[in-house]
Amino acid sequence: MADRPGDHWDRRVAQGLAFLRRRLSGDYEVDEFGFDPDLTDAIFHPLVRLLYRDWFRTEVGGVEHVPVDGAGLVVGNHSGTVALDALVLSAALHDRHPQHRYLRLLGADLVFRMPVVSELARKTGGTVACNPDAERLLGNGELVGVFPEGFKGVGKLYADRYKLQRFGRGGFVSAALRTGTPIVPVAIVGGEEIYPMLADIKPLARLLKLPYFPVTPTFPWLGPLGMVPLPSKWLIEFCPPIPTAHLRDSADDPLVVFNLADQVRETIQQTLHKLLERRPDPFGP
Repeated sequence: MADRPGDHWDRRVAQGLAFLRRRLSGDYEVDEFGFDPDLTDAIFHPLVRLLYRDWFRTEVGGVEHVPVDGAGLVVGNHSGTVALDALVLSAALHDRHPQHRYLRLLGADLVFRMPVVSELARKTGGTVACNPDAERLLGNGELVGVFPEGFKGVGKLYADRYKLQRFGRGGFVSAALRTGTPIVPVAIVGGEEIYPMLADIKPLARLLKLPYFPVTPTFPWLGPLGMVPLPSKWLIEFCPPIPTAHLRDSADDPLVVFNLADQVRETIQQTLHKLLERRPDPFGP
């Protein structure tokens, strides 16, 4: 039977009141990293869902390649001047995965030094991008998300869009090898166009102790309005997993780590090329 007019809002109000009751009574759980699934489901994911579904019109493919259960290391390309790709990937994966799994994101130290942002990152499942934390999460059977390009990927100029930057020292590969965790490469198209970086004012970045200070078509010219992301069309594609269990004894072998990191990087780069062919117009339907 179809819902009566107003039933939807009645449910929303009831859910909101139930959430407030849980928060006031302390009837919710937080894990050792500070992750709060109740807050994530009630506040964070609904907000990001509006963004990725309605504003970016995101299409997601290859979710069947993400483990149904047990550990998995999801490795993606980074872009966008502001790292919305990490938030979108986390919410989209949770919504589209048959088991609605959470993606535990690894973030740069800067994220966890910023007031408010640090607390939000912890509450929504994030932790510092270091091998001990990554290995603990993987050892607990979690899905872990990492963007090895770091600030080099997020802060690159628009002229270098969709060209993957160097993958650092391959620490993510070592964590996967030590825990025998499959690596799932994921390619994300759309983030490069939300805040096209035309220039980086390095002296101002150094003054503010930031990795870069972006100049985009709308920022800083339009002030706060310049922070509104452009409505680019997003495509997210999860690639077939790369097994690592047979290489556990090679976690400290630099050659094995480098070759595996290069394989992941090349897989993402080639998938980006294919997605860009599918999406010739960044702002099309």
